[in-house]
Amino acid sequence: MNRALVTLDHVSFTYEGQADYALHQVSFKIYENEWLAIVGHNGSGKSTLAKLMNGLQFPQEGSINVCGMTLSEESVWEIRKRIGMVFQNPDNQFVGTTVQDDVAFGLENNGIEREIMVERVKSSLESVKMDGFLNQEPHHLSGGQKQRVAIAGVIALRPDIIILDEATSMLDPRGREEVLNTVRELKRDHQMTVISITHDLEEAARADRMIVMNKGQLYREGTPTEIFQMDEELVRLGLDIPFPIKMSKMLREKGLPIAKHFLSEEELVNELWTSHFSK
Repeated sequence: MNRALVTLDHVSFTYEGQADYALHQVSFKIYENEWLAIVGHNGSGKSTLAKLMNGLQFPQEGSINVCGMTLSEESVWEIRKRIGMVFQNPDNQFVGTTVQDDVAFGLENNGIEREIMVERVKSSLESVKMDGFLNQEPHHLSGGQKQRVAIAGVIALRPDIIILDEATSMLDPRGREEVLNTVRELKRDHQMTVISITHDLEEAARADRMIVMNKGQLYREGTPTEIFQMDEELVRLGLDIPFPIKMSKMLREKGLPIAKHFLSEEELVNELWTSHFSK
């Protein structure tokens, strides 16, 4: 097991003016080079977790440790150097007039030398396949392209962890696929730790591990395969089951001997072809 980069220990949080906990006694760890998906319905506490891990809020009970530092008002700025956030609407993150200016913005604020900054801008945009758009205005890009530029701006800062806070929810299927493929490649090539905050279980199926939040508490954790065996229980929690899993279930009900839940359409098609149609 890789070392834990983030540890939450009995964390609780309540928003001002609200009687109920947004989070209550939540404990878990996030490991180096892991892709963890945190899923749940609206109001389950998943977005509050993102705010707490990045120091936008502080726990009222319990503690959060990030890269060996306990989160506090004294440590928050150093912790934020270790965590990059990609938000739901990329337009809200753009500050530069061109793609390369936007990616360079955070580097300039951190006082990075110009020679290093130029190299990081170039390599970051190459890693998300947007190096051909250096002088484009960000607002003229497609949704998926905008989000990939936002990711480039984050990875240029060399964080240990990237948090995707509903980062694909405003994208069409093509843009969503572009961004998720980019994240998978970055994790593989740069040994990055990814935290995906999402209500989209098809996105969560790409992760190494999942945490299901419900009413501010950790409801269940496990691999995507383990979580999707909950099946109708996920629907009762307000989550939609991914299409390949629905289709696997329907085929079993029709009498086809489908052995397991398939997390992607490609896996399901391959199983049908090799087991049932290629003979």
